[in-house]
Amino acid sequence: MPHKLRKTRKKRGSRTVGYGRVGQHRDTGSHGMRKVGRHKHLWSYVIRYEPDYFGKKGFTSPKSLRNRVNVINVGKLDEIAKKYAVEKENGELFIDLESLGFTKLLGTGKVVKPLVVKIAASSKSAAEKIKESGGQILTNAQETQEEGE
Repeated sequence: MPHKLRKTRKKRGSRTVGYGRVGQHRDTGSHGMRKVGRHKHLWSYVIRYEPDYFGKKGFTSPKSLRNRVNVINVGKLDEIAKKYAVEKENGELFIDLESLGFTKLLGTGKVVKPLVVKIAASSKSAAEKIKESGGQILTNAQETQEEGE
């Protein structure tokens, strides 16, 4: 509530209005939302309660170097075989998972039919399950050996 004996009224006409000769209440404003002393007397606080206060650490690889692995489980092969499989001469079904966008075959599920699967990589359990059912897995390394023979 305003009253007539405030400091600004009382000091009217004086050169510095009570704020001293040098600074004269100019140029600083307020330093709100600032966390002073984090590198000085509050350093122990930072170490204890906010160890990540001074930003990120480490190195992040560029996105162009990251490999996208699109996986599929062995249990889904029967559904895919109904839509996309090509029958070979000896009665086995051939599935090209690479052309469907998959890069790795994992071993969850069961294999019922003998399948020949073309894929870039597979887990040991997936390879065992397909071999037990009478099929085989074709990877890029195996295809280059067959072409060289």
